[in-house]
Amino acid sequence: MLSTPLRLALLSATAALAAPVALAAEATGPFAWLSHPATNVAFFAMAGFLAIVWYAGGFKTILSGLDARAEKIRTQLDEAKDLREAAVKMLAEAERRQRQAEEDAEAIVKQAKEEAKAMRAEAKAALAQRLARREAIAEDRIRQAEAEATAAVRRAAADAATRAAAAILAEGDTSAQFDRAISEIETSLN
Repeated sequence: MLSTPLRLALLSATAALAAPVALAAEATGPFAWLSHPATNVAFFAMAGFLAIVWYAGGFKTILSGLDARAEKIRTQLDEAKDLREAAVKMLAEAERRQRQAEEDAEAIVKQAKEEAKAMRAEAKAALAQRLARREAIAEDRIRQAEAEATAAVRRAAADAATRAAAAILAEGDTSAQFDRAISEIETSLN
């Protein structure tokens, strides 16, 4: 069985050979161009060339080359599509990381502010405690000094009373000496 392209080529060749005899009179109609001998020779040369190229497998080579080129372009398009998808994913990942970094930075700043407030409050409390301790120490020292001063005044008063009593007892006139002793005690206390 002959293939379809071969049948078509044989049919065209037969029609071309039979046409000049049939149309020798006046050439009219759709095949008028076949009535000229130069056209017939050019047609048969072209048909013969195409038949030789077809028989040698030239069409298959050309078509397979075109198919290979189309497949290569399709592969490049698929690779470009894959690269674009990868780029989109990488961009989304980079944007996500950037947002995460900004959120982390905000969290760090917020935490630092909170820690600064806590440290400030802690420092105020520590300062207040130190001041309270120093105030308490100062008050204790003042109380101690007051107690020592009171004790010193009492000792001085007791010493003055003892001297006055001894002087009164040593002299015989007790009422004049008693008045003098009281005035000495008052002088000592002031």
